[in-house]
Amino acid sequence: MVMKANGSARKQLLIPRRMRERLGLRPGDVLELRERRGHLVATKTSRDPVDRVYGVLKLGAATDQVMRRLRYLSQVNGFGRVPVR
Repeated sequence: MVMKANGSARKQLLIPRRMRERLGLRPGDVLELRERRGHLVATKTSRDPVDRVYGVLKLGAATDQVMRRLRYLSQVNGFGRVPVR
């Protein structure tokens, strides 16, 4: 889809409604802007800070295996137990 956008006197760029709707852009969404070979490239960034670090840890095992190991260690070491009153 190719559309034109106009810049305002306040140095704002208006993205056409059809393109915003097609891309799922909402008020408050943040776009990352970069220049690539003379072109403006805009990428929608995530609002969730967890998304920025998702997949950063290299655990060397599947998530299920890691969770089983953590639960086992928690039981062995007595962590996570809350006394019932």
